[in-house]
Amino acid sequence: MEARALRVHPDDDVAALLSPAIAAGTVIRVPGVTVKTLSPVASGHKVALRPIAAGEPVKKFGWPFGRATQDIAAGEFIHTHNVSTLLNANESYEFVPYTPVLSETPRDAGKTFRGYVRADGRVGIRNEVWILCTVGCVNRAAEEAARRANAVIGKDFGNRIDGVFAHTHPYGCSQIGSDLARTRTALASLAAHPNCGGILLMGLGCENNQLEEQVESLRMGDRARLRYFSAQGEGDEIEQAVSLLYELAEQCASDERTEVSINRLVPGMKCGGSDGFSGLTANPLVGVLSDRFSDIGATSVLTEVPEFFGAERILMARAADEAAFWAITKQINDFKDYFRRYGEPISENPSPGNKAGGITTLEEKSLGCVQKGGARAPVTAVLRYGEALDQGKSTSGGIALVTGPGNDAVSCTALSAAGAQMVLFTTGRGTPFGTVTPTLKISTNSDLAHRKPHWIDFDAGRLIEEGAPMETLADELMNLVIAVASGEKRAKNEINGYREMALFKDGVTE
Repeated sequence: MEARALRVHPDDDVAALLSPAIAAGTVIRVPGVTVKTLSPVASGHKVALRPIAAGEPVKKFGWPFGRATQDIAAGEFIHTHNVSTLLNANESYEFVPYTPVLSETPRDAGKTFRGYVRADGRVGIRNEVWILCTVGCVNRAAEEAARRANAVIGKDFGNRIDGVFAHTHPYGCSQIGSDLARTRTALASLAAHPNCGGILLMGLGCENNQLEEQVESLRMGDRARLRYFSAQGEGDEIEQAVSLLYELAEQCASDERTEVSINRLVPGMKCGGSDGFSGLTANPLVGVLSDRFSDIGATSVLTEVPEFFGAERILMARAADEAAFWAITKQINDFKDYFRRYGEPISENPSPGNKAGGITTLEEKSLGCVQKGGARAPVTAVLRYGEALDQGKSTSGGIALVTGPGNDAVSCTALSAAGAQMVLFTTGRGTPFGTVTPTLKISTNSDLAHRKPHWIDFDAGRLIEEGAPMETLADELMNLVIAVASGEKRAKNEINGYREMALFKDGVTE
């Protein structure tokens, strides 16, 4: 009996099983190597292609993803029982200039979508009204105001407004120092998001994140699209909110979609519930789009710094200049220091679900994660958490790295704050999750897409199940991105009403 398997890189010591689970004695054949499995192996998991001595590094994607903790025979199942992480202390790096590899004939040159051009020149893909709260104490009032406003606004303005949404969080009270500054920065960036035609900022009155200071921090291009108040100063805060939301909706109702180049899109890239296929199907597919967007002068945004650990050199090798290189170095080492401040190991990620899906170490997960960044797009910017991309400086295309953890809600909020109008979210285990912007779920395997069609927007598992060409699927995914950006289709998270916002917290609560 023979099973399908993939050796990603010619130097790899392992092959990933593409077939369903197999028994011992099954033949694994890849170019130049044939082995028989010595034990059962689950789909997406790994088999040794050669004998590996204890202490030797083990390679996948052409890079070491761990060290053998015992002698491993050819054909042996490889996982956490016989391979451990190589990650340890902060590392030193050396800058080597990168020469971008440009496409001679960009495949997507000339493509357009229909978006909303905002006063600051950025382009939105939705015309929504958002409520942002300076403090968690007014969250329920904001949600009730959004519910009441939607009933009235939907009746009066129809599909000229895509909805009123309350994006809430539990912070703003008793925060101090850099923690308060991080919350304020993220809220300021979200308030300027181009998917949002109008903003209502709701405060309480006594919080550390004072309304006046939050308003002062806003970087909106059109202050006429801003309303704000503190609930303690109003007789009925919900009635006041509904009234102001209606004013904003009246202004937004005159906004119209216009034809613009797709180089005005800023796709965010995230993976969650990864499995052994993530680095083989969905992540490389998104990476093709990253390169193609870069080719036409668009910038994609990548986050999850802990899932760069062990693969950071791949990103560093594509730093657009020395400043970008050292910014990546600082981003990596600062996040490792963050783990150590709390006495946590830097290699604790991957999650139980990741391991069940075939991912053994954080390095393996990282090597798969960075596939979303493509193979040639230069890293042109490195952003702090909550910081927005300066699109005036990103017209040459490339990738921006945003500081954020592996947590889906926190990192996707950071992608939105950076200016991503949508998120391309790859998943092997599946999730209904969506952030404040359209969140296209891309399955790494076809089984997930078939079982959860109400979660999944695109099936990248067809690369393996059907042998579909990568560029063909990339064309299909690009067409879906353009349709969603133009308002012709809705992401499943929008249809299901899943919109989560979460802010990063790392400071003292008074």
